[in-house]
Amino acid sequence: MTGVLVLVGTPLGNMGDLSPRAVEVLSAADVICCEDTRRTGRLLQHAGIERRPLLMVNDHNEKAQIGEVVTRLAQGERVAVVTDAGMPGVSDPGERLVAAAVRAGHVVEVVPGPSAGVTALVGSGLATGRYVFEGFLPRKGKARALRLSTFQSEERTVVLYEAPHRLAATLADMAETLGPNRRVVVARELTKMYEEFWRGSLVEAAVWAKERSPKGEMVIVLEGVTPRVGATDQELIDALADLLAAGVSTRDAAADLATEFGVPKRRVYDLAVQARQASS
Repeated sequence: MTGVLVLVGTPLGNMGDLSPRAVEVLSAADVICCEDTRRTGRLLQHAGIERRPLLMVNDHNEKAQIGEVVTRLAQGERVAVVTDAGMPGVSDPGERLVAAAVRAGHVVEVVPGPSAGVTALVGSGLATGRYVFEGFLPRKGKARALRLSTFQSEERTVVLYEAPHRLAATLADMAETLGPNRRVVVARELTKMYEEFWRGSLVEAAVWAKERSPKGEMVIVLEGVTPRVGATDQELIDALADLLAAGVSTRDAAADLATEFGVPKRRVYDLAVQARQASS
């Protein structure tokens, strides 16, 4: 038998954003996978949905729950997947369940709904034509520094998630790595009573976050860089040195700088090789 896995978008905070189709799908589900049974229970009650069987699937146990979900699908059940807020699978549980259902040959459907990243992006006032979603940054170490360094030449608007207690430190790290004047928007408590869009420079944002200690769910929307056209060899060598020191590979550094400066990647790569040979 072929089951159906349905990802259902749920409100970020305003219950009026729950779609009629979402109510219909949740009402008909044989089981609902959710992060928090109490929170989802309240959602069902608010929507007037008769309580359905709930299966807890969160960041810690999603992998372990795959077998249970696939077994239910094999029995022909309709399995709905929700998270505490927004679209499942986007920095939330759901991605592994979808992959497993696809591998097993089951049908996957999506009921579109709210997304914090897209909501913050379109309300930010920054460019929306091209953007990249980066989820949560690594919390520390080389991985964090490397990820931040990639934003130095990123022309697309960057969308990030962050926890409130780490917001000030993240904005300070971004200001140090990317420069103080890059424009940024911090969106918090989206669709809720205290929704706020804070706009300014990275250095101003770091000060604001440290002094204010804002609460709630956070989305950071970072302005992309304006591409530069042309560069001297010395400018390229200096830029290469910064990226290589941050742990970026020669190949990736050459690609990033070629895009940033509008020069051939081969030229940047050759300069990197020459610099390595000169220092050895």
